[in-house]
Amino acid sequence: MGNYSLFMSLPSFSSDISTLGIAGSGIMAAGIAEVALLAGFDVMVRSRSERGATELVAQVSKSLGRRVERGKLEIQVRDEAARRLTTTTNLGDLARCSIVIESVVEDKEQKTSLLRELDSVVPTGSIIATNTSTLSVSELALATMQPDRVCGIHFFNPATTMPLVEVIRPLTASQSTIDVAIAFVAMCGKEAVLVRDDPGFIVNALLFPYLNDAIKMMERGTASMDDIDAAMKGGCNFPMGPFALLDLVGLDTSLSIIETLYAASGNTADCPAESLVRLVADGHLGRKTGRGFRTY
Repeated sequence: MGNYSLFMSLPSFSSDISTLGIAGSGIMAAGIAEVALLAGFDVMVRSRSERGATELVAQVSKSLGRRVERGKLEIQVRDEAARRLTTTTNLGDLARCSIVIESVVEDKEQKTSLLRELDSVVPTGSIIATNTSTLSVSELALATMQPDRVCGIHFFNPATTMPLVEVIRPLTASQSTIDVAIAFVAMCGKEAVLVRDDPGFIVNALLFPYLNDAIKMMERGTASMDDIDAAMKGGCNFPMGPFALLDLVGLDTSLSIIETLYAASGNTADCPAESLVRLVADGHLGRKTGRGFRTY
């Protein structure tokens, strides 16, 4: 990958940046892995279980296969990308990676614990990034002994098709860390936007209050769920309405983000809508469970 010269001017980091490490094996981890593989990176994914690792490989393989079927990818490119994907259950194996992205559940304690572990195994010449969508990157970074090399690299779901990545700059990050993160995103063929470490960053800080307000509008009886979705598609030219988007994102994820924004603002107007809280409590999380605001 000739573009690796972008990193050669950053002497505080390793010049060998051919391998991306991902800690996590869920939907986002699989999407980020596929993006990086197609950009020419070797990718090592750490899963806590062999089953999780197997499922991730199958998911990436299936997605690459669909690209071939649609004529978007040549077979040899697919096969080469697949050969550069490896998995492990040993976090220490990520020590060979120059960039490591954690992509686990949006839970502060779990992410803090994982970043602390990564800090102890990933060499000083590498950067560590979190794929958090709302949590304070500064607080996560301070769980490590080297907070200057920690930043946010927030891919959106589905990572394979969404063109934007938020690069979050905590107060603790060095300029070299941010430069490497932005260059990495560009090499993945994505557009990087640099954002200060504020709650929700850019996209979620604007998007989720809107989604929460849409639910409250339905609860007040202003309009039906279907009419609200139709209005935002037809009146604002959005590709989907708020309820369809909530079900796609996942109601548990949506609730977590809204709760984080509410905790940051302290404004009672930002509290999560009752219908959302109830659906999550009942295990109806959207498309991934077959039922959310709608049934699938």
